[in-house]
Formats: sequence, C-alpha cells, structure tokens
Amino acid sequence: MSEVLEQLSRIEASGRPAALATLVAAAGTTPKTAGATMWVGEDGSILGSVTIGGCVDARVIERAEHVVQSGAPELLRMSLGDEDAWELGLTCGGEVEVLVQRVDPTSEEPSAVAYAAARAAYEAGQATIVVAHLDERRERLAIDESGARAGTLGDEMLDARAVEIATRRLATGQLSGVERLTHNDREVALFFERLAPPELVVIVGASQVAMSLAVFVRELGMRVVIVDGRERMATRERFPSVDDIRVGMPSEIVESLGVTRRTYVVLLAHDYKYELPVLRAVLRGDAGYVGMLGSRRRGATIRAMLAEDGLTAAELSRLHSPIGLGIGAKSAAEIALAIAAEIVAVREGRDPGLTRAVPDVAALARAADRPEAAIG
Repeated sequence: MSEVLEQLSRIEASGRPAALATLVAAAGTTPKTAGATMWVGEDGSILGSVTIGGCVDARVIERAEHVVQSGAPELLRMSLGDEDAWELGLTCGGEVEVLVQRVDPTSEEPSAVAYAAARAAYEAGQATIVVAHLDERRERLAIDESGARAGTLGDEMLDARAVEIATRRLATGQLSGVERLTHNDREVALFFERLAPPELVVIVGASQVAMSLAVFVRELGMRVVIVDGRERMATRERFPSVDDIRVGMPSEIVESLGVTRRTYVVLLAHDYKYELPVLRAVLRGDAGYVGMLGSRRRGATIRAMLAEDGLTAAELSRLHSPIGLGIGAKSAAEIALAIAAEIVAVREGRDPGLTRAVPDVAALARAADRPEAAIG
C-alpha cells in the first residue's frame, strides 16, 4: 500500500486525530519527492518523515499540535541556509513548503472523506488524486481514474477546473505536484496528490530473459508476477525477488490478475498456444503495455491470426513486437534492459517506434530457452 494510506491505517487503529504533513514543493535537489508524508499523532507519536529529518521535520512536529487542535491547515514555508539545506539533503540553500492538515478518521471531515475515497480506489486497483488548497481552507476533493469524486473544494467552478487537471494528470501518470490557476480573478494554488497502486509487470514465460527483466523492473519500483506452465522453470530459486509465481494456463492466470492501465504484460514464452489466448484478452483490455518476444515476421504472423479472430487494427497496434528498444541487444540481460526501457518509454508517452529494436532472431530464441524457435 502507498506510504500515506498505510500510515492512515495505523492512525485509524489509534482512534484519534493526527496531523498529516505533506511535502508539496522543494527548490533544489532533495531525496524526498513531492508527496512524502509524516503523521504526528495527538499523543505525540510520529510515523514517516517529509525530509530526511532535521530542522524541517522539527518545525512540522512543533506546529502539529496546533493544527490538530484548531483543525485549520497550515502551509509551512521554510527558507534554508546552506547548513540546514545540507541537513535536509539539498545541495545548497533552498526553500521547502509543507502542508500540515488535521485528519480524524472517525469523522466526516474533508481530509478523512478524501483519503477514504482514495483508499477504496486503491484497493480496487485505481489511482486517485486528492486535491487540497495551499492555505487555511479545509475543503478537499478526490478524483479517481473511473471519474468518481468525493468531497469538494468549496466552489463548483473550481471543482470543475480541478477535475479537468486531475483527469489529465491521472492519464499521463504525473507525480504529485502544485498547480496554480486563476479563479475569480485571483490566483489559487492547489496541491494534486497522486495515490496509486504500484505498477505490475506480468511476465509470461520463465526464461533467462525473464530472470533479468524481473530484476530490472523491481529496481524501477514495479511489482512482478511470473507466469508459466512449467513448474521446473517457474521456481523461487530462479526468481527469488519477484512478488508472485503462478504455474498453470497463462491466459487464465493473466485474466485472474485484473489487468489495468498500470499492468504491463510481457510475453517471453515464444509459443503460440500460450501467446494467442493471452493476447486475445489483454489487447482488448486496459493493459498499459503489451510486448511479445520474436522477429518482425513472427509478429506479423501473430497479428494476422489475431485479426482473423476479430481484433481491430487499433487493438493490434497496441502489440509491441519485436519487443524492446533498439539498443543492439544480444544477450538475455541486454534484451531485458531493452524491454524495461520500452515499458518506461510507453508509460511516459514516448514513441518507442522511433528506436524499435531489430533483434537477432537466433539470439532471441536462445534467450527464450527455446533454440528450435530460431526459425521465427
């Protein structure tokens, strides 16, 4: 679960209100991005940190008691000298802004309502943006990927503007950040806090490439599920760091995982009987990325077979095959790196076709642990 929602669960268990501090902006280089949070309980307990500690967190703790008692949010702006900035993790003097707000999970106050909606969406596999004023106003608005809303910013026109911005940020995967807009002839600063389940990479085919790819995407902060019909290949010894290993019929397993826009499906089995049923399902669904190992000729053959099954040109265009960016990959690790890079490019809205890989088919077949597949 995301840091803020996991911490919220612990605050709920206490049954008492707390101050939630969120880093909304920092000028300079910092190890904490916008959205880092810290909770200060009514009893003085602390969960998390908005920086790496030091003067900023100390200031937050100092103001937390007042925020919990008054219920009014505060935006703390702190200018840091070089010494304090170094303590924070900035390379030189800079500024940080931290929003401190009261959250009482037992009440219907705006923050509690917004975060409750965010958690429900998170558990359903959807991302949410919680929008907050960067001043003393308590109103909050939550918008999830399905378009559902909870709460308000206190003005219908402002809500509409916020929903438009939040929808765009959700669609493009933007991280948490501040947006400034003009409303009723005055500037309004809003913080758009993104709360999303981790991305999931589903790798079908427990090959040597899969072993390297699992390592790369885990380093990128993504969850990994290995799917294969062969027990001897899909083992914890071969994939010690993945989140889950499923053995069985790949198409049934992939469909059971609940594919969303944050699901990236990578087909490394190099076997029609596994690939076609999976592709029929995921190309018609919401998967954020679908890639298949093989040559251009093999990819064209697969597309023709799927077209006969009724898939549209738009659905077929979502298939990345040959797979991976064109980095001249030959070894299993290099092919895995090219695939991971293509997933990132697609996620960020870049056109991976500009650097499409032209693979060595024999090398791909060897990497797939199927030498006989070298014919493409």
